[in-house]
Parts: sequence; C-alpha cells; structure tokens
Amino acid sequence: MNKVLIATEKPFAAAARDRIVGILKENGLEPVVLEKYASKQELLNAVKDVAAIIIRSDVIDSEVMDAAPNLKTVVRAGAGFDNVDCAAATERNICVMNTPGQNSNAVAELVMGMMVYAVRNKFNGASGTELMGKTLGIHAYGNVGRNVARIAKGFGMEISAFDAFCPKEVIEKDGIKALDSAADLYKNCQVVSLHIPATAETKKSINYDLLKSMPKNAMLVNSARKEVIHEEDLLKILAERPDFKYITDICPDRHEEFMKFESQYFTTPKKMGAQTAEANNNAGIAAANQIVKFLATGEAPFRVNK
Repeated sequence: MNKVLIATEKPFAAAARDRIVGILKENGLEPVVLEKYASKQELLNAVKDVAAIIIRSDVIDSEVMDAAPNLKTVVRAGAGFDNVDCAAATERNICVMNTPGQNSNAVAELVMGMMVYAVRNKFNGASGTELMGKTLGIHAYGNVGRNVARIAKGFGMEISAFDAFCPKEVIEKDGIKALDSAADLYKNCQVVSLHIPATAETKKSINYDLLKSMPKNAMLVNSARKEVIHEEDLLKILAERPDFKYITDICPDRHEEFMKFESQYFTTPKKMGAQTAEANNNAGIAAANQIVKFLATGEAPFRVNK
C-alpha cells in the first residue's frame, strides 16, 4: 500500500485534514500525518518510505528527496511552489504539482481587507480615505489577481493590470484596462497589488525606479513573495516619501528597519492569505485528489516541473 505523508508545520484545519485522510483511505492509500514538527530531522524520518507528500509552506529540498527513495510526487496545497526544489525533483523523476486557484479568493479578500485597514490609518481613530475612485494596478493577472479585480470593482476602484504572460484581450474581457509594462502600471496607479512569483527574473524586481514613479499617496500591497521586493530600495522610498505605504502578508527580512516607518508599514504576524477554513479545505482536498489520480494513472494536470 502506498504511503502518503501530510507534512504541515502549519497544519490544515482539523476538518480539512480529516477529509484529506478520508480521501486517501477511500482510494487504498495509507495516510501519514506529520503536523507542527519542530525540526527538519522529523521530516527526514517521516519521508523514508512514502510515495507522495502533501505540503503547505514546508520546504522539500534535495536532502528530503534523498531521504525518500520511493517518492513519486510532491503536491503543494496552494499556488506558490518555490518551497520545492523543482530542479532536484526533475533529476530524481519526482513529479511536483500545485493546486492553483484553490486559495485565490481567500488571498484576494485579505488583500482588500489590508487595503481598507491601510487607508483607514490602521483604525487608529484618525480620519482616513476611501478606496472608491482610487486607481488600482494588478501586477500579474492570475487567479488571485482576477479575484482582487472582481472584489475591487465592488469598491468602485478604477482597475488596470499588467501581466507579461497573459494576453491583453483576456484582461480586457473582464473589463480591466490592460497596460503594456510594469513601468506603466506603477506610474499610473495609486495602489498596486502584487501577485508575481519569486523567480530568477522577478527577485528584487520591485525596485526604486518602479516605486518612485507611483502617484502621491501611493500604496504597495504584497501578498505574493517577499523575495520580489528590493527591500533596501523600498526602505529608501518610505524615508523619502511619507505619503507612501507598504502593506504585506509576508514579513520582510528587514522587518525591524521597516518598523521605523510604523505609520506607513504593516505586516501580518505570519502569512495569512490562505488561512481560512474554506481555502484549507479546497487546497487540501485538491492535493489529495491529484495524488490519487497521479498514483493510479500518472496524470498530472498541474505539474510544475519538467
């Protein structure tokens, strides 16, 4: 019987975990649950005889793969997959999949909530502003970006988007203005919601030149990855522009330095975008079903490595 490890340092909600376990058992697989583990060694011990692993933000690198000689697939319950060494997986003929779209609404709702919190001055009693009529730029028009656009329409925001890999007609079909470049997006939008992945090309790409071009009373909202921010440049912008705000769901490496700009800066205590009962349930169930299908047929519709 194939073993499937559910390895979650930040566990799924209990109901979601139980449903995942049930799906695996119903399909003749043996689930193994490793939650809230405190060391990498616990993970290394747990993977020794598993055929598949379901993870959240847990790191699966070459050391973990080498400790799992029977491993056939890793599924990240969520969209981002930079916590998995995809090149190492390819070398070992391990299929890596994600579950795109399952957490998208949860992340988008958090983005809008953080925007409201920021423009209302963190609810400190001082008079704030409204989102209605403000220009919103969506940097990357994937599942989360599209949900942000959908919700922002209800706030009466004027919405533009740029995505180097999404055709303009797809963006415009949703009633969103498609811009030609990231430079155009930042120059023309008071609020930018960031949804790009962390890749060799995007790391530290949100830099001084982009940020300084944003209009007065600008705000950058990051629910993507901290690595895409050039933190030194952003700190420089915050120092130069008291009107500029940075709101993020990923604590920066230089958090203490950002705290010097407390009125302009907010971060959640930990990454919260997918932390809803619904997102937990959706992503976990999708991951379980993808593993069942892959082990039975080899089908991998959301494979992310070669």
